[in-house]
Parts: sequence; C-alpha cells; structure tokens
Amino acid sequence: MKSTSLSLIAGAVALAAVTGFAALTVPGDGGATVAGAASRLPVERSSLLCPAPGLSDLAETTYTSFTPVAKSGDEAGTAELKSPTAAKKDDKEKTTKDKPAKDKDKSQDKAADTDKPVVALKEPGKPATADVSGSDAPALVGTATGRLAPGWTAQQTTTVEAGDSRGLLGVSCTAPDTDFWFPAASTAKTREDYVNLTNPDDTAAVADIELYGPDGTLKSDVGEGITVPAGSGVRVLISTLTSKAADDVTVHVTTRTGRVGAVVRTADSKTGSDWLAASAAPAGTLVLPGIPADATSVRLVAFAPGEDDADLNVKLLGKTGAFAPVGNEDLHVKSRMTAGVDLKNITRGEAGSLLLTPAQKDRATPVVAALRVVRGKGDKQEVGYIPATGPVGAQATAADNRAKGSVLSLTAPGAAGTVKVTASAGSKGGTPVSKTYKVAAGTTVAVTPPVPTGLKGTYALTVETQPGGGPVHAARTLTLPQDGIPMFTVQTLPDDGGTVEVPTAEQDLSVLDD
Repeated sequence: MKSTSLSLIAGAVALAAVTGFAALTVPGDGGATVAGAASRLPVERSSLLCPAPGLSDLAETTYTSFTPVAKSGDEAGTAELKSPTAAKKDDKEKTTKDKPAKDKDKSQDKAADTDKPVVALKEPGKPATADVSGSDAPALVGTATGRLAPGWTAQQTTTVEAGDSRGLLGVSCTAPDTDFWFPAASTAKTREDYVNLTNPDDTAAVADIELYGPDGTLKSDVGEGITVPAGSGVRVLISTLTSKAADDVTVHVTTRTGRVGAVVRTADSKTGSDWLAASAAPAGTLVLPGIPADATSVRLVAFAPGEDDADLNVKLLGKTGAFAPVGNEDLHVKSRMTAGVDLKNITRGEAGSLLLTPAQKDRATPVVAALRVVRGKGDKQEVGYIPATGPVGAQATAADNRAKGSVLSLTAPGAAGTVKVTASAGSKGGTPVSKTYKVAAGTTVAVTPPVPTGLKGTYALTVETQPGGGPVHAARTLTLPQDGIPMFTVQTLPDDGGTVEVPTAEQDLSVLDD
C-alpha cells in the first residue's frame, strides 16, 4: 500500500463526517476494502428542507429548529432555515448584477426581500422559533454546521381553522434525497393531494412521479421529467397526472438528476388536511407507531414495489401485548399494486402501533406502508398520517411541543427496550428534564412526556435508546383542539443520523509504505 492510500483513508473519514457516507477502496490492492472495526463520529454538516406550508390565507405556521446538547465537542457552528431564494441570493446577485433592470425577475427580487422567516439557531439544547401567516410562506432550506449539525431537527407546524385545508398540519423537515415512497395518497374526487418538491442546490433537479393504484400503474406522461429549478420549489396536484380516480394511491418520487426534498400535502373535504411523510425504505418487516387511543378510523395502505407479491401478518402492539385484528389478521399485496384495508377503530380506546411481518419467515418481500388515521365524528373529524418508520436508534428528536397536547408513543416490536427522554429548555425559558421509560416486548407505551421546569415557549423531546435492550420505535402526537375538532398531527422519530460510522484500520499501515 502506498503512502497516498493513507491520505485516502483520512479523506474518507472526513467525508463520512461531513456527508454521512464514505466508502474506501484501496488503489493497487485489487480493489480491497480496508478492514477494521468501525467507530462513530458526529456529523459536521446537516441539510434539511421544509415544504411551502400550503394554499390557505388562513394558515398560521410555526417553524422550530433544534439541536440536542452534544456529549462532547465545543466547535462553533451555524444552523439556519431560510427561503430558497434568500439562500441563493448571493449567487443570483452575481448572475444578474450586469443585466438591465428590465431583464431581472422582479418576483424573485421581491421574494428575496420578503421570504421569511429565517430561523437561526444559536446554541444546542434550546429551540429557536419563527412564525409566519398566510399562503405566501415559502419552502425553507437549511444547513447546520459544527456543533449544531449532529442531530439537527426542524419542525413545521401549520394551523388552518377553516376551509377544505382545515387542520393541524405537521411535518419534520427532511434531508434531500433521490427516492421517496408515499403510500396512502389519493386521486379521489374528495381529495386534493399535492406532491411538494424542494431543490436546495444551485443547479436544476429533474424528478419523475409515478402513481400506483389498486390495479397497478396509473399511466401518465406528464409525471415524467419535472424540472425543479435551482433553489426553488414545485407543487404538483397528483390528480392532474392521471384521469383515473382511486382512493388508495402510492406515489413514487425519484430524481434523474440532482436531489430534492419531497412530501405530500393531503386535503379532504370531510376530514381536513395534513402532511404525509415518506415511508421507510421497502422492507419485509415494518413498524407504524403512534395510533391514538381515540382513533375512530384507521386505514392501512401498503405497496410491494418488486416483482413478487407480499403476504403479511398484521398485528396491533397495545399496552399489554400484541394481537391480530379480527378479520384483518393478514394482508395480501400484489406486486406493484396498492392494497388498502379498513381497520376501523382497531385501538378500541387503547393507543397502539401496527407491526407488519412476513407471513412466511423465509420469504420477506419488501413493502412500504402508511396509515390514514381519523379522530372525531360527524363534521368534527380530523385526519393524520403515520408512515412506516425505522427505530429511534442512537437518538431522535421531535421539536415543537407545547405545555399541553403532546403524547409520546414508544413500541418495542421485538425484545424489550429502554429509552431516555429529555425535554429540552424552552424556546423562551425553562430547565431541561429527563425521564427513563421501559417498554415491554411486543407492547406500546403511550405517555405524556416530561415538560421543562418553568417552561416558557415551546420545547423539544429527544429520545435516546439505552444499551442492553431491543430497538424502540417512536412517534409524537401533537393535539391542538379547535371548535370541538381534535386537530392533531403525528411525527415519527427515526434515528436522526447525528453520528456516522467510519472505518478504523486494524493494522499499522505505515509498515506497508513503500
């Protein structure tokens, strides 16, 4: 091995810390990968994208930015959420400073001045917030560096009191990516579902949107080659991509070039609106945590993207154990066809989580899934969505919790697990509080989480898996009742990716230097 290989190893470690990924192949050694135990380092840079809040002039949106207190390290850093226009303002000025005024995009200039808020996080452990009103609020893009990067989380919470967009819409801002699955969307006449695409980069991205209904592909030419301009967002009404109305639709977003943030905003004339976040990547076993105890309707939507059909066992993990819902103990999902099943009021007054497992252990066909959950009755109904999600892992955070209204659901689908839950300082004051919860195997624990002592403003909840137990999946439900309507939103808590695995060489590489 040459001395240049040593530099490559160091470079790979640095790359992993910055981007969250690195692979190292040694040149001249037959393409061998450097062997060794892995260690974990905190990331040095994180990116998040928040969709444009919506179409209603009645919308009131709160953005919350938060980074947990790190166990070590004191390097300075920044974490800002701003409009794509503002984020690219310097580049725009460079390209337009020599143009005549009449050639400039005046709407973009105006947006650069008015696209607010900019949320600037100053320190770990204390949330930063900003509020905006109306339908003109832009999508936000953000970058965190240094000590503010590991575990950086942003939450967007919008309240719309009336109209077809009525509801409490919550979404955890997402990292840019190239592949997203959204079961539980719809092209029904009663629905108005939009795919929101946000491009954080300074070059255009090109995306494709594929739709799958109960009978297979909903063919469309207009869903191909959608250009998302640099530093901008695009909103696509999915019912315009096909002539066929379907209650259950799976949306697949991919990019040909570039990367985007993607999320679906749903609206129903009867049950209001909320955000539908992407499902976890296709897998044979899926966990969907956080079904509220008072859910009046729960609908499971699943999709098998591969060539094989999927046969799944369906179980509800409740307070005392797991059981199969009568009449819906199993689900058959045909290849590349969306399957939906009404589980009705499956929880029967007891909060729970759904576990999907292969009917045959030796045949785990990958699937994606999401739940459409309704609370309330008659004209006082409200909808929310729970996509399949990964475990908490080392750490996960839900931002924007109020003094009242939050419920934390914890489920252990395998072995029993233990988590530590920390309520951060409040955005305007308060002292952090921590509490440990044990979750028995095959159960769900729904708790009112701890609240900071002397809370002023909002706060964040950080969940950490404790050693010695099995994986725990989690979701936070935020409920803000309005005129008798149980307005709510559910955010799942997968691992926040605050640390990254990097290779550590087992041997003294200097002895191999020629």
